[in-house]
Amino acid sequence: MDSVTQIVLGAAVAEAAGGRQFGRRAAMWGAVLGTLPDLDVFVPLGDAVRDFTYHRSASHSLIVLALLTPLIVWLIKKIHPTTAEHQQRWFMLVYLVLATHVLLDSFTVYGTQIFWPLLDTPMTWSTIFIIDPLYTLPLLIGVICVASMKRNQAAGHTANLIGLGLSTLYLSWTVGVKLHVDHIAQQNLHKQKIEHTNVMTISTPFNSLLWRVLVVNDNDYFEGFYSIFDGDVPVQFVKYPRSLELVTDIDKEWSVQRLRWFTKGFYSASLVDDFVVISDIRMGTEPDYVFSFKVGKFSNPHLVTVTPERMPVVRDYDRLRRMWHRIWDPLIKY
Repeated sequence: MDSVTQIVLGAAVAEAAGGRQFGRRAAMWGAVLGTLPDLDVFVPLGDAVRDFTYHRSASHSLIVLALLTPLIVWLIKKIHPTTAEHQQRWFMLVYLVLATHVLLDSFTVYGTQIFWPLLDTPMTWSTIFIIDPLYTLPLLIGVICVASMKRNQAAGHTANLIGLGLSTLYLSWTVGVKLHVDHIAQQNLHKQKIEHTNVMTISTPFNSLLWRVLVVNDNDYFEGFYSIFDGDVPVQFVKYPRSLELVTDIDKEWSVQRLRWFTKGFYSASLVDDFVVISDIRMGTEPDYVFSFKVGKFSNPHLVTVTPERMPVVRDYDRLRRMWHRIWDPLIKY
């Protein structure tokens, strides 16, 4: 999830776990720890593909974070020695904040490697977009109440718990909606006789009402959209070529194999100028994808590998306006 959400989630969880014992220090440490796992983005790993695919690995492992928790608690006790008698409470607070961070990330389309190093497969449930105001807002209001109300009153603590409860209910809602959309997608694929090897449903930006249905087979992929208000209106799929023949000559290269693994097969290739580009088609919509990488270049006339570079992101802000109208009207093209 986005940094603001992780900060307020950390503050809210820490307040719930230790606000009565530590006062505002609990929420402060929760905010700091809530963003700690994402600091791995500042560690350069050699090239764009490594930076992209190793994010949310060791830094987001429940195992690694459990091992790191005693060190963090030791540091906190050094800074706040008067709270040393509540050591077990600090242990619970720290690990809960770190664990809720990585588990929430698992609800997004990219997921996290929460069992690294025992298992490096990203856990990906794909029920919520990386920024969703309806999830973040209750948390933010609860944390603001904690910061603004006197500590001798229970109102701030109660408001924070209510915010946590509402955000958790909303997250549960996204799981239920995804299960419904998954069922609709399978029905439509069967009725329309679309051959496929894999299917993924992904919530569109900032909401859980309109969903993108992404379908792949060996040669093509299909993109369709379904709103929970569409009812029995068929999903209109548009077919696009995956163009995987472009990477045949460099298929064994690490960057190509790594992207194939990380995307779980949801990728396509394209030719941009003389460069072969692999796109992760899970984030974005055709033809603008957030994560696309140069992996090869045609040169007299052979294809040679290049140091992977991320392509600039093209943003179509008018698409957000169309998305809002598409939620309510299945005839709108998004």
